[in-house]
Amino acid sequence: MPSIATRPVIKALRWTAAAAGAVCLACGGSPQGLTTPSSLTGGAPAAIPSTPAAAPVLPTEIFAGAGDIANCATGHPEATAKLLDSIGGTVFALGDNAYPSGSAEDYRTCYDTTWGRHKSRTRPVAGNHEYDSAAAAPYYEYFGGAAGPAGLGFYSYDLGNWHIVALNSNIAAGGSSPQAQWLRDDLRGHPAQCTLAYWHFPLFSSSTHGNIATMGEVWRILSDNGADVVLAGHDHVYERFAPQDAAGAADPARGIREFVVGTGGAPPYPFVNVKANSEVRLSTNGVLRLALKAGGYDWTFIPTAGAGDSGSAACH
Repeated sequence: MPSIATRPVIKALRWTAAAAGAVCLACGGSPQGLTTPSSLTGGAPAAIPSTPAAAPVLPTEIFAGAGDIANCATGHPEATAKLLDSIGGTVFALGDNAYPSGSAEDYRTCYDTTWGRHKSRTRPVAGNHEYDSAAAAPYYEYFGGAAGPAGLGFYSYDLGNWHIVALNSNIAAGGSSPQAQWLRDDLRGHPAQCTLAYWHFPLFSSSTHGNIATMGEVWRILSDNGADVVLAGHDHVYERFAPQDAAGAADPARGIREFVVGTGGAPPYPFVNVKANSEVRLSTNGVLRLALKAGGYDWTFIPTAGAGDSGSAACH
């Protein structure tokens, strides 16, 4: 198993209201307003800016987790929580974190007693079961600011040389939606070489729910901006896809690699219709550990039992 990294320091997220919903001013950033050329104000001509220095190579960051987690009646969330006990870094939770309805009691009695011990380092997104409770209010109350603005649930931050975007597949995500416009603005403001996005509903899946088109336009926006990796849950399996475009066509040069990781503890699903570009399929519980390096990433799927998966790839 790859060596365990120490817990990363994530800069505090700051939010400002905007017409498109909310703008995340992550990692110490600041709003980028318009400036008036000095030739129009009578001032001296502006100096020609120097060539910006290359981005520093920051330490590797560990990013680990899964979705579809705390089904206490029939699942195994404690087994996957124990895997996280020996993995440092930031934890992601891909939604359907507390069954059956994401209620305050579900979070208190199922999630908090297992994955809850990693709450201080968790950066979650909401699933459809969170929204079985009105406006997913218990989810936002449980995670607080770590879940982004209540009612929106999308936000971003940096880990090492990577820009990370957490999105909400339960609300509007079409091209003209506030979420999509926020994403465009966020990616323009954070032109990192390596970008990862995560949400709940998978655009591609060979398991019970299959492909879900909800986030197709979001995928296109990410692809247009050179994103590398997407994580999703919902189907209770582990599946790794080759890089592809939003239409499901293989694209080794510019495509995004999707990992479906609905393996956090809910009972596993079967595979029913293998999709194009599916490379590895495992019906089991476990967690995905990503080592986010400058210019690339390593992945290791660690199952609670049976075979796992591992590999490496470079960023675009």
